[in-house]
Amino acid sequence: MSLSKLQRRTRIKRRIRKVVQGTAERPRMSVFRSNKEIYAQLVDDLSGKTLMAVSSRDKEIAGKKGPKIEIAQAVGKKVAEKAKAAGIEKVSFDRNGYLYHGRVKALADGAREGGLNF
Repeated sequence: MSLSKLQRRTRIKRRIRKVVQGTAERPRMSVFRSNKEIYAQLVDDLSGKTLMAVSSRDKEIAGKKGPKIEIAQAVGKKVAEKAKAAGIEKVSFDRNGYLYHGRVKALADGAREGGLNF
């Protein structure tokens, strides 16, 4: 019997989270992708706190028109900008069970362009 999409993603997500951990010095950058929006947050797993979050619903990004890939890249750049302001240079990338292509890859590339290392 085959798994549903959600079950498959959950299984992949658990496998990734066994390896990827976020600390205060190197937080985990978690990506969530819905059909319309994309969200990224930096998480410190040791203290269980979200350090910052950026989404395509933020005022600066929501005003932009264009393809979802370009908006995802803008979200990545915004995450990098906010992380730099908070003194964070390195992150661990958590694709959250999604395949690394399309909007997830565009967000990661935007964060790299912004100066984050992962």
